[in-house]
Amino acid sequence: MYLSIDLGEQTRATLNRPFQLLIDGAWTDSQGDDTLDVFNPADGSVIATIPAGNKQDIDRAVSAARRAFESCPWSVMTPGHRAKMLWRIADLIEARQEEFAELETLDNGKPIMMSKKVDIPASIAILRYWSGWCTKIAGQTPVVDLPGEFLAMTLREPVGVVGLITPWNFPLMAAVSKLGPALAAGCTVVLKPAEQTSLTAIRLGEVILEAEVPAGVVNIVTGLGGVAGAALAEHDDVDKISFTGSTAVGKSLIGAARGNLKRLTLELGGKSPTIILPDADLAKAIPGAANAIFLNSGQVCVAGSRLYVAQRHFDEVIEGLVKIAARYRLGPGLDPTTIMGPLVSDKQQKRVLDYIGSARAEGANVVAGGNPVGDQGYFVEPTIIRDVNPQMRVVQEEIFGPVLVVTAVEDLDELAALANDTIYGLSASIWTRDISIAYKLAKKIRAGTVTINSGSITGPNLPFGGFKQSGWGRENGVEGIESFTELKTVITAL
Repeated sequence: MYLSIDLGEQTRATLNRPFQLLIDGAWTDSQGDDTLDVFNPADGSVIATIPAGNKQDIDRAVSAARRAFESCPWSVMTPGHRAKMLWRIADLIEARQEEFAELETLDNGKPIMMSKKVDIPASIAILRYWSGWCTKIAGQTPVVDLPGEFLAMTLREPVGVVGLITPWNFPLMAAVSKLGPALAAGCTVVLKPAEQTSLTAIRLGEVILEAEVPAGVVNIVTGLGGVAGAALAEHDDVDKISFTGSTAVGKSLIGAARGNLKRLTLELGGKSPTIILPDADLAKAIPGAANAIFLNSGQVCVAGSRLYVAQRHFDEVIEGLVKIAARYRLGPGLDPTTIMGPLVSDKQQKRVLDYIGSARAEGANVVAGGNPVGDQGYFVEPTIIRDVNPQMRVVQEEIFGPVLVVTAVEDLDELAALANDTIYGLSASIWTRDISIAYKLAKKIRAGTVTINSGSITGPNLPFGGFKQSGWGRENGVEGIESFTELKTVITAL
């Protein structure tokens, strides 16, 4: 196993012990014998083995969550007490930041500096944000427009048992982004982390037990999406599923939810446009466009994978992007000098390289990158492709890798149509000095988030989700907490 820095003692201890499932407040073996190897994306070595949970394990976890919801103190606990527990979880992660960062980088491959400065601090902040919401969930007192006197009120009540299915690109951050509002609302949960990156979710489970969260409130079952994830999605005693992942899997969850009409929040794929207008400050726009696609090796749902540039700046922008791509130092995530780490798996590396190959076959021009790197690990060079047409797969389909397609635009009136020419509608970015033009263009773009003169901006208080096939519902903020509640109306005659 490649280690360019010394791992902390606790990280080594975590890796050198058997992993189990968290069910009903205790660590337990799977009902089956199947396991999953955990690979270091930097060199392909096995760093751990985790249980491959099955349908029986999901049944046990859901039953524990149901008992906890119906009879344990969690759902009737005072909001202030729940808030203290969420804050306590955040404190415990903060005390173990180094370990969580090392586990995240080993598991996912991302640069250690990103884990230390972004993923883990953001996860702590997210939990503290949702801690504050525990005491702020409330209904209204609408007027009843009928003869007589009535008192009407609406109540926000927890939806019940929820299944949380999280992705592999930001493992811990994605987990707490769902776990925080679910617990704040009074729900109990079964968490199924991505099979490629489950280590920080398991460590989170240990922290949750240390925080003395009641048994059964949080259950964690590792395993394959097609087995454990499917069983969780289909389970008739699960009241809601919150899923982040591909649009294809999101569509399958619609059918899985049919049995009991469970609620769904789906945060799915994207093919987000970045637009550089003629008056843009290129000194900011060019590195901004590069960061939008190459951050986290392009494994970001809002990655700015389609770049539209005013024709008069096209060559200058291409030249600037190529120079930036050449400066990216690829290497193992644990190396503190690494700027871009590997992709998460050999499967993902093959997928990205196949897309680049298809672009070449269809006549596009790869002006930077386009190749695997080294003889071990899952590295792909930062890649820039020009001379594309709107029908190419690299223009239409989500690649989820460091691949940017660049298109010159002569008629600026066509920008909104070009930006919207996709099945997705998750995010978009506009670079211009004219805020009036930016705002008018933003209104025409069908996307859940539009940023102006900045990269992707997220936060637990900012609603996040997409139009079209980028998903259903919103995470974060008021909309995020309300998605874990049911609305009840109570009317009393006076």
